[in-house]
Amino acid sequence: MVMITVLLAVLGLIYGSFVNALIWRMHEQEKLTGKKSKSARSRRAALSIVKGRSMCPECEHELGPLDLIPVLSWLWLRGKCRYCKVRIPDSPIVELVTGLLFAISYATWPYDFHGVGLFRFVVWLAFLVGFMALAVYDIRWFLLPDKIVFPLTGLAIVQVLVITVWSRELSTLWEPAAGAAVIFGLFWILYQVSKGNWIGGGDVKLAIVLGLLAGTPLRALTVIFFASLVGMVASIPQLLKGKEGFSQRIPFGPALLLATVIVVLYCGHIANWYQSLVLR
Repeated sequence: MVMITVLLAVLGLIYGSFVNALIWRMHEQEKLTGKKSKSARSRRAALSIVKGRSMCPECEHELGPLDLIPVLSWLWLRGKCRYCKVRIPDSPIVELVTGLLFAISYATWPYDFHGVGLFRFVVWLAFLVGFMALAVYDIRWFLLPDKIVFPLTGLAIVQVLVITVWSRELSTLWEPAAGAAVIFGLFWILYQVSKGNWIGGGDVKLAIVLGLLAGTPLRALTVIFFASLVGMVASIPQLLKGKEGFSQRIPFGPALLLATVIVVLYCGHIANWYQSLVLR
């Protein structure tokens, strides 16, 4: 078990490095939207997530193998590019958190590691990579890109369908659908009433993924509850700044994603703990 945990942590570090590259390339690609010049086409090719080579975000010098070791390369180079000496904007924290999430998910996985349980775990790791990309993108640019949200939505739907076929129980289909409807419905109402001031359109789209992963309407409401707590705690430093803090935006996407991780991995333990308090 220890060996598997370590291997998954290392795998998480690698995918965390991929997340850093992914969000930078996506943001740079967005700047080229609508441009059709030869230089723009060349730039898009260089920024291709599939075919593009790893490069420094500042000088765009192609990086070598020793520049791409997660965390260690950053420490060795002291957070600066080997070629232009400019500080690297990518944070090793993203790599460390992704590795930690991979390891924790394995250690606390609430399902079996065979059959559909193993399938769910593999898919869950893919969700964690997408969640990290969305969280970092939202923190840096206050946006949840459709290019990440929509594939995650498709993956969540596929997961629900596979589990339903595997288990042959309709509850595994309608309960996640109801959970998605609960979060999406609440967020859509908030978005319409506030005209996008209370919650963003990206959060509304993301709600479908979160509801499907939550699995039931009650767990979907639990996601909202924990996300509100996380958002409240994250806003305290801003509130302490007084009027200046009130004017600053705080992305809600990371709070929703963290709340979903908590519910998926620990909702059973939380429910048992709550029942033990009530039944005392």
